[in-house]
Formats: sequence, C-alpha cells, structure tokens
Amino acid sequence: MQKITASLKPAEVEKKWIVVDAQNAVVGRLATFIAMRLRGKHRPDYTPHVDCGDFVVVINADKVKFTGKKMDDKVYYRHTGHPGGVKETTPRKVLGGKFPERVLEKAVERMLPKESPLARKQLTHLLIYNAGEHPHQAQNPEVVDFAARNTKNTRSL
Repeated sequence: MQKITASLKPAEVEKKWIVVDAQNAVVGRLATFIAMRLRGKHRPDYTPHVDCGDFVVVINADKVKFTGKKMDDKVYYRHTGHPGGVKETTPRKVLGGKFPERVLEKAVERMLPKESPLARKQLTHLLIYNAGEHPHQAQNPEVVDFAARNTKNTRSL
C-alpha cells in the first residue's frame, strides 16, 4: 500500500451552486464563509493551484450588519492615482449609496490571495444581488442557511 496525496485536476472538479441570504448577517463572518467556498477549502480534496470552489450567489447584500461601532468608525481608503488623491468613506455611506453590494464584495476580495490570477478567476464566481431574488434558478442552487450555523453570524440591530 502506497501513501499518496490525491491532487485534483481541473477536468475532475465538480462545481456546485449555493445561495446565501445576507440579511442581518455580520459582514466579516459572511465574507470568510464565502471566501472559503470560493476557494474550495471546504472540500476534502482541496488543491491550492486548482479552481475547485463553488459558485456563490448572495441575496439581500444591502442588508448586512456590522458589529459594534464599525458602521461609523471603520474607514475604507482608496487612491485616485493623482498626488494627494486619497479618498475615504465609511460603511454607512457605502451601504446608503448607489452600490451597497460593494461592502461585501470588497470584504471577500480582500480575503482571497493577492495578485493571483486564480483568485481573480475565483472572484468571478461570486454573484451579489441586493434584492431577495436572483436569476440563477436554472442552476438549481443549494440554499445554505448561514444564520443558523452560529448565533454570532447575525445581528438584529
């Protein structure tokens, strides 16, 4: 009997579709769950250099919550590319703005490996919607009850 480590090949990967309801979910906890599913680290046959993650559909992304005073105290920075072009904003402004799904999208993006073509490909498998419906019913997605996994995953206020 030989001891070998099984390594997935891209042709052998079977991707699933999952739906996660983000209503009242804590942003950081939800982002870590989504990042793990996108990378495929929940699988026993996880292979780091192969895209073995699932497609993740998030609904009600504009209804996510932050713990503590992060809604006002947390600051997101970006740079315009011009000298002195540092811009800052808070989660409250982003969630109240035109694209509230960006809070969750950026949280997940920052949990994936940096400067990686594989991570950029895996991020394309994340589909975020602000409404309670999504156009991916034909893929027969499995509904994951994120709120029921742990009591700390949701906030009522």
